Amino acid sequence: MKEPRVTSLWTYANPKKFIETTDKLLPWVAMLALICLVTGLIWGFFFTPDDYRQGATVKIIYIHVPSALMAINAWLMMLVASLVWIVRRHHVSALAARAAAPVGLVMTLIALATGAIWGQPMWGTWWAWDPRLTSFLVLTLFYFGYIALWAAIENDDTAADLTSILCLVGSVFAVLSRYAVNFWNQGLHQGASLSLDEKENVADVFYHPLLVSIAGFVLLFIALVLLRTRTEIRARRTRALLARERMN
Repeated sequence: MKEPRVTSLWTYANPKKFIETTDKLLPWVAMLALICLVTGLIWGFFFTPDDYRQGATVKIIYIHVPSALMAINAWLMMLVASLVWIVRRHHVSALAARAAAPVGLVMTLIALATGAIWGQPMWGTWWAWDPRLTSFLVLTLFYFGYIALWAAIENDDTAADLTSILCLVGSVFAVLSRYAVNFWNQGLHQGASLSLDEKENVADVFYHPLLVSIAGFVLLFIALVLLRTRTEIRARRTRALLARERMN
């Protein structure tokens, strides 16, 4: 009797297998992302009441919180992919980390912009050197540095090695951005909007559309990273072919 074939996770480190799999997966992820984003944002902005203290300003939570979560988690995803590269030397993982960086940077900039818009009427200022805001700003600079380092080094393997080290260092600030309010009991920034402690969560009327919006941002991030990773794989193949032609 023939034993069932078990597909190893490492099979998808093969560029050809990765592209074949994402050909089928990407349209579904993109469609689900669109459905969740449209549903969450329309539900949140048009079918929830104003907050009794913050008024209509609170509704920016449906963009600010998901983008901030993805900005941090994008870097953590890059960390995992970088560690896989360092340990297993799988090129797809390094290219996935590279692909995720611009998406994470955009999420970071959205979070900073919406945070400033939200904070100005609440705090009376567009910016404050709050622990979480400061660590988040440093994380933004790490994103710029990571992208610039990839662009500055011609050899892809060398670039992957150096950016992986940079990613390890930057992960400290990703963690600080997430838990700064817990580390320092001071600063203007509020605690987590979502928490295992139900007392810290936002009210249910805001909570449920927020979850849908977060799901949309997560799926959007996955779709963009898959798309960009496919592009990076093809670009690497093109560079390899051009290098061979120059050698011949």
